[in-house]
Amino acid sequence: MYLNFGKRLQMLLAKPIPVQALTHPLLEEKQVQLAVLRLDLVDPQVSGNKFYKLKYNLAEAKKKGKKTILTFGGAFSNHIYAAASAARQLHFTSIGVIRGEDADRSNPTLTHAKNMGMHLHFVDRNSYRQKNSAAFLENLSTRFGDFYLIPEGGTNELAIQGTAEIVSEAHELYSHICVSIGTGGTFTGIASRIKKHQKLIGFSALKGEFIHQEVENLLAFNRIQVKGAIEIRTEYNFGGYGKHKQEQIEFMKWFYNAFKIPLDPIYTGKMMFGVWDLIQKEHFPSGSNVLLIHTGGLQGNAGFAAQTGIHLPIL
Repeated sequence: MYLNFGKRLQMLLAKPIPVQALTHPLLEEKQVQLAVLRLDLVDPQVSGNKFYKLKYNLAEAKKKGKKTILTFGGAFSNHIYAAASAARQLHFTSIGVIRGEDADRSNPTLTHAKNMGMHLHFVDRNSYRQKNSAAFLENLSTRFGDFYLIPEGGTNELAIQGTAEIVSEAHELYSHICVSIGTGGTFTGIASRIKKHQKLIGFSALKGEFIHQEVENLLAFNRIQVKGAIEIRTEYNFGGYGKHKQEQIEFMKWFYNAFKIPLDPIYTGKMMFGVWDLIQKEHFPSGSNVLLIHTGGLQGNAGFAAQTGIHLPIL
């Protein structure tokens, strides 16, 4: 089912990503069509939207003759997991700057990153907040030498160029597209491609209203004029990034039993819960055709189980 990430860089557009249609009495009652774009099936290790965020960044690193990539993330970061995997497949040396000197260095995410050859550099949380400063980056350059820098979460102009490719002409039949939001790069990329008749709804995994301004800044910086409508929902964060509630966990297990699609508790579980709740509340007009973007991140379920004892389905 999966291809080597290096080959996938060349073959991404040659084979469409599977779209799984969902059937359920609620959807019939509300007259809403629902389908899931299974980005979690793009690659077993460079999963979901991370594949698209890394695609052009790694191509640029190769073009510039860089041998090493350096990036940032938390101890359970999907981005760290994916970047380490992609670097291994494309023969880069990789360095991960990890938030928190007290992080569990043997958790499933960091263990995988180490197994992929990533050098993990732990910094305290106060220092980590300075990760974008010139002085902090200069210290990293002094310590590690020449590297290609990929920001936390992978979001930059090249990442947005990649995430714009998530949707294509094949998806123009949908009236609504729904996706989870972390740093906003995936939402912004998709926003650049939606058509006038479409509405893009983002479900923030983070607590707070700041994400509205973050997305506005990304759209402005990348000079993106959105043709369709966009909406950001912030009420389905379940306490904030990395937080969860039992209601969400029960929904995720129900969703898997109903549709055989595993979700993660950080992003897709919150987004799917939000979509289902909005369908029940008749937020989507009768006759809506809704595409849900599964952004992957299932690697995090193992770490979630290690932290909480709650075991969620995986691929």
